[in-house]
Amino acid sequence: MPDDLQKTQETQIPTNLRLLLVVEEIAKAGTPLKPMQLSAALGLPKPTIHRLLQTAEAKGFLQRDLDGRSYGPGPRLRQIAVHTMSSERLRTGRLAILKSVAEEIGETCNLATPDREGMTYLDRVETKWPLRIQLPIGTQVPFHCTASGKMYLSTLRESTLDAVLNSRPLKSLTERTIVSHDRLRQELADTRKRGYSQDDEEFMLGMTAIAVPVNDSTGRLMATLSVHAPEQRHSVADLARFLPDLKSAAEKLSELHSN
Repeated sequence: MPDDLQKTQETQIPTNLRLLLVVEEIAKAGTPLKPMQLSAALGLPKPTIHRLLQTAEAKGFLQRDLDGRSYGPGPRLRQIAVHTMSSERLRTGRLAILKSVAEEIGETCNLATPDREGMTYLDRVETKWPLRIQLPIGTQVPFHCTASGKMYLSTLRESTLDAVLNSRPLKSLTERTIVSHDRLRQELADTRKRGYSQDDEEFMLGMTAIAVPVNDSTGRLMATLSVHAPEQRHSVADLARFLPDLKSAAEKLSELHSN
């Protein structure tokens, strides 16, 4: 962009809006962005972008990605997203949808959102069966051995997936947990093909689960809808019979958050 055009565009953006626009651009992209990309998108000089990024990083709204050069949402921005999704109107509508699908299936249904370290349960409707798995709202579970986590991982770009898998060893939680990168990549490829993910006693012995994506208006995953049950009642194959109910509920959840 020519210098005179960039200066004109910079003066058109009020100073008190620049940081918000940087944060919005990163949140909208869905992947970490480099300062050069932000400069091109917003028409602001690189020194200005660097200054804004340093401020947002220092206050916890943004954080550097694993490559050390790109920036993604920080803990405070992720918390804002959770608070926004937990607003009274949205949560009331979400719980009505969750309750309906949980009653239809007869098992516990969860809505989980991705965080930097794992998937966090945002909402949950319990089964009425006395035998149930206790995972309260706010619980964070690993990516690699849960249905919700594997659904999220299956949507990542190859470079981002590499960074996530290489950031720490895959911890074995049961004898069924996948700890091989190659095997997990194959599982994620299978997930993309079939359109849902599964947990066959990989996170907790005696628990099975499947999950489907809840997408935003751009088709990007914003949450996962899952059902889990004791293996004594349902195998993974049994749970797959409920896919039409889960997918219908996921579409309603997407519409709720798009309006």
